[in-house]
Amino acid sequence: MTQVLFDRYSALALQVDCECVHMDSDSTGSRPRMMAAIARIDEAIRGAKRWIGAGLKLVVLPEYVLTGPPWGESIPEWLEKGTIAPDGAEVEALAAVADRHGIYLGVNAYETDRHFPGLYFQGSFILDPAGKRILSYRRLISMFAPTPHDVWDRYLDVYGLDGVFPVVDTPIGKLAAIASEEILYPEVARCHAIRGANVFLHSSSEVGAATLTPKQIARRARALENLAFVVSANTARLVGMEIPLDSANGGSDIIDYYGRQLIAASVGASSSATASIDMAGLRAYRASSGMGNLLSRQALGLFAETYAKADIRRQNGLWKNGKVVVPERSYFAEAQADVLQRMTERGLTS
Repeated sequence: MTQVLFDRYSALALQVDCECVHMDSDSTGSRPRMMAAIARIDEAIRGAKRWIGAGLKLVVLPEYVLTGPPWGESIPEWLEKGTIAPDGAEVEALAAVADRHGIYLGVNAYETDRHFPGLYFQGSFILDPAGKRILSYRRLISMFAPTPHDVWDRYLDVYGLDGVFPVVDTPIGKLAAIASEEILYPEVARCHAIRGANVFLHSSSEVGAATLTPKQIARRARALENLAFVVSANTARLVGMEIPLDSANGGSDIIDYYGRQLIAASVGASSSATASIDMAGLRAYRASSGMGNLLSRQALGLFAETYAKADIRRQNGLWKNGKVVVPERSYFAEAQADVLQRMTERGLTS
């Protein structure tokens, strides 16, 4: 059955407080805190939809909004108190929110995976208006968390390359997720775009600044070069961390396929970052000829051999002899030190 496409709808980058679980010693404290966060999100979406109207079809939540980031915990400690299961109670509660309000809901959280016991990934997933999970993505570039690249061979065996760069075709567009700092890396967005993505759901928790930040610049670039919308939700206050409350507060925004910022929120919990998504205009622009159609002008094969030979960061660092290696926190700093040494050897730092 051919699905009916929306030519236009409203999207919301929902900016809400993040109550971190660092004060909790284990899951007996963190699980209720996560469920309370979901209740606050539910209430915020209820009010936002009443304000914005029935045209609200897409809501994107900030990065790690249920827990905050790891803050000195070991991998096993964070696995216990800071992660959710793909089929766990927290996902069920979020699915109920999507169903109750009839929206597509973009979520970012630390997730377990039964194929990789002892590890977690920072995952982004999308729930449809019936509460069904229709996309699962794992962050590929991270400074302090395991990624699919750390268990690359096994991850490809389980999910395949399309599972590394998933795109889901929906009535509101072909959706893909980009996590946090990955917006700074053009390859992540481009790999989604060449699989059809035209709306990027960007969950972030980034510096709140009056000046133009690297991620704000990157969002404009990713939208323009891929002819896509970017719906980017930042946190409001980060409560319970040893940093000033407003360090990562504000600036949730929506960027159109010309690279223009349609709307941006100020600081604080807010539903101000909402805008009309003109999918009819985007589809027409992607199909048109001319210099502005950057996707049509890109010859990707030019770069394939250079990328294939680069091999700067080693893969499979946490997959040895067919088993998962649960790392110490020092693993991540050691991995970067190894990359820097290889860059130096190849003259990339001089």
